[in-house]
Amino acid sequence: MADIQQEIRPSRLRRAWDSDLAWSFRHAPVAVVSAFVVLVLVIGAVLAPLIAPHNPFDPATLNLMNGFTPPNQANQFTGDYFILGTDDQGRDVFSTILYGMRISLFVGFAAVLLAMVLGVALGLLAGYLGGWTETIIMRVADVQLTFPAILVAMLIFGIAKGITPPEYRDQMAIWVLILAIGLSDWVQFARVVRGATLVEKNREYVQAARLIGRSPFAIMLRHILPNVLNPVLVIATISLALAIIAEATLSFLGVGAPPTKPSLGTLIRIGQEFMFSGEWWILFFPAATLLALALSINLLGDWLRDALNPRLR
Repeated sequence: MADIQQEIRPSRLRRAWDSDLAWSFRHAPVAVVSAFVVLVLVIGAVLAPLIAPHNPFDPATLNLMNGFTPPNQANQFTGDYFILGTDDQGRDVFSTILYGMRISLFVGFAAVLLAMVLGVALGLLAGYLGGWTETIIMRVADVQLTFPAILVAMLIFGIAKGITPPEYRDQMAIWVLILAIGLSDWVQFARVVRGATLVEKNREYVQAARLIGRSPFAIMLRHILPNVLNPVLVIATISLALAIIAEATLSFLGVGAPPTKPSLGTLIRIGQEFMFSGEWWILFFPAATLLALALSINLLGDWLRDALNPRLR
């Protein structure tokens, strides 16, 4: 039995390596470079406590004498060396970027997951059931599309934060931010899934499932959903970059991550206060990291869209 399993595992890995998706990835240099950049940044964020030279949010480790140290130089007072310099409080910019990415990535992934679950569920219901269910869901989606997503997120964030008790606002700020971005981004998932469901529900396998007495919920979950996931994965990849940018925008405006848990957007907001006084690195390195992360994820999404759509090959 063990020998059979050992024979099966390499064959499965080999089939995965020889699949059309893997072949397309290996022959797309932009996708390979983008995946490498994303992988490095994600690993850096996940392993921030192990990689970062300092804990920038532990007041006991800060030394104000290290403030405004330029990149790749030692501080003239303490002799401490910082590869990307320090900010006004003496925090290592490299360490703040690693810890800030943890917040940005967590908010982005969680918000996209919320939007995807909500949008896919509503899209399936609208496309399969039709009637008043479809009308109500799609009209709500149309109304939400008339407003910019960032304004919807700010509105939801303000309402949710307003009903949160003051003593819990800082603790709940990240979760409120996830809720705001997720609820502002479900529409595109719902529209795409609804259109795909309208096509799939008239296929022979769905009609056969109805004839044998399968419930509508089982048909949507086990038969239609697996066949509409390809465009959902593409949208989720691109939405991840947009969610990270939305989080950075809200934090830059001061309505996102709390000061005790700053994200890349918060670091950019802090850095822009010193941009014209000569301390350019406080703004430049967090902004460059955000740009590299969002651009790489977007390029991966473009490749995935082309790879999963046979018409674009």
